Amino acid sequence: MDISTAQNPLAKRIAEAMIDGFNRHYRLIRHYGRQAKILFEAADWKGVQTAVRERIRSYDDRVDETTDLLCAQFGASSLDNETWQQLKLLYIGQLINHKQPELAETFFNSVCTKILHRTYFHNDYIFTRPAASTEYIDSYPPTYSSYYPLQRGLRETITQIVFDFDWQRPFEDLGRDVDYVMRTVEKSLGGWPQAEANAQIQVLYSAFYRNKAAYIFGKAVNGHLEYPFAIPVLHTEEGKLVLDTILLDAWRISLLFSLSRAYFMVDMEVPSGYVQFLRTIMPNKPRSELYTMLGLGKQGKTLFLRDLMQHLRHSEDKFIVAPGIRGLVMLVFTLPSYPYVFKIIKDVFGASKEMDRDTVKAKYLLVKQVDRVGRMADTLEFSHVSLPKNRFSTTKSNT
Repeated sequence: MDISTAQNPLAKRIAEAMIDGFNRHYRLIRHYGRQAKILFEAADWKGVQTAVRERIRSYDDRVDETTDLLCAQFGASSLDNETWQQLKLLYIGQLINHKQPELAETFFNSVCTKILHRTYFHNDYIFTRPAASTEYIDSYPPTYSSYYPLQRGLRETITQIVFDFDWQRPFEDLGRDVDYVMRTVEKSLGGWPQAEANAQIQVLYSAFYRNKAAYIFGKAVNGHLEYPFAIPVLHTEEGKLVLDTILLDAWRISLLFSLSRAYFMVDMEVPSGYVQFLRTIMPNKPRSELYTMLGLGKQGKTLFLRDLMQHLRHSEDKFIVAPGIRGLVMLVFTLPSYPYVFKIIKDVFGASKEMDRDTVKAKYLLVKQVDRVGRMADTLEFSHVSLPKNRFSTTKSNT
């Protein structure tokens, strides 16, 4: 990409308006994260569901709002190619020292793809690959807190970890719950190991909220060993708090981040720091799924598509129609070497299906707004995605 170094005032103003639009969006995301704590403390479960629905809609609302602003005030729909390229370069400059650069890049893509023709969907105009690093971004408050049980004792340390979340409801019997936690951990480890000089417990600064529970996520570090854990906090029937259990296996913790569950609500200044920490607990969990489960679904989509494009460059198998009974509404296919199912809404539905395309999309949106425990799983919705035609099998299924 050869970009003129001449200053372009119009491109500069659009880049500033674009980053303002993203910052407005992420302020709302953090508002929902902070609100989740208040709703949990108040046991306002209806309010929780309302906040979940509002947060899901908020991204598209801010993208549409920013797109309309750029077209109305700056004529963005008629910019020349050089201005678009300068706009991207100037936008990258706005990401220096930004706390959410990867999300801001995705927001840029969302706005631009509403304005640009799809022939411009490559790295000269949008972020098909990241331009800003998310490594070592400072956060205040910090992404995680460190506690040192050698200094104050393990029991007092665990108690302090819980106190530091500052929940404004009393615990039914926190001392009892801490004892349960310690006995469970000791039994799981087969006895307490010898403490090394670096023995510490690291805990993500913000609690994770979903439905009627709050979750504490962290890990214990001792020498070169790390022990992940998750502690759900629930309300009793009398309205007091309890530590419900402690999960100590990475695979069990990973189930909490399954796409068959509802999204978490978390207040994060630096979301990439939370994702990096969670991957030390669940190294096999894709970053795309972690971003999605943290309520940042558009970033999850961006990473999923990048991963898929990378996989296609390093594989040779073909997309095939999924075996089984053909759907009347959706065409389902798979890529055997890739662990996801792909669905396309058909242009013409089966004769027994009295619905339209918008109804189908609305039903999938409804799935996003509820806890999906059971057969339902989350979806990542894409429009007008280009996949290589030669990677599709021409063999017809006999089923």
